[in-house]
Amino acid sequence: MANKKPPADSDVLAGWVDPRINGGRFLDFTTPKFGEPLNVIISGRSDPYILSDEGFHHYAKSIGYSEECLGLHYGAIHEADLGDGEGRRDEMFLARQYYFPIWGTCWESFAGGHHFRAWKQNGTTANSGAWFIGASKEEHSQKHHKITENGYNEGRDWLVENAVAGTYYKGIWWKAEVEFREGLLEPGNNGVNHGIEQDGFVAILTVNRL
Repeated sequence: MANKKPPADSDVLAGWVDPRINGGRFLDFTTPKFGEPLNVIISGRSDPYILSDEGFHHYAKSIGYSEECLGLHYGAIHEADLGDGEGRRDEMFLARQYYFPIWGTCWESFAGGHHFRAWKQNGTTANSGAWFIGASKEEHSQKHHKITENGYNEGRDWLVENAVAGTYYKGIWWKAEVEFREGLLEPGNNGVNHGIEQDGFVAILTVNRL
């Protein structure tokens, strides 16, 4: 811990802190050797409600996701280190594309589609409150839910498109602003799970309540 320094106030005020400052990274830990990109950040400057666990679940539903089929978890638990002093932590939320009105997320578990994993940056060395998200698109169950050929970019872009279009849930409306940032993720497939290339862009969303 001696070599870990709290982030500058300006980092937290920006709504998120680069995990690499304190030894984290923008790939999660899927296997001992490979990870999946954390390619979306919901900034801590967003509506405070969606920075809470309950609010984030509601916001996820507004942009086309929901909890796993029948509340059962399928697949491995991923870890991530957000450089906030908490080290590697298990995913806090796994959401799958909701196929309305029939089957819900159960259809995504069978037929494939979009999903994301999320972690909150709230440790003592980087308490930004931001959600770091690994979004992707996966194949159907007969292909063992492998990520599609361009699945990391497609998963990020689908989430972002829904967020910036404006969404609502239970009478609350939101609309996101987005900034695509280079230099946080290395483009390509070095260390990336399944060897699938991604473009290296991270989408930083600031979600405002309307």
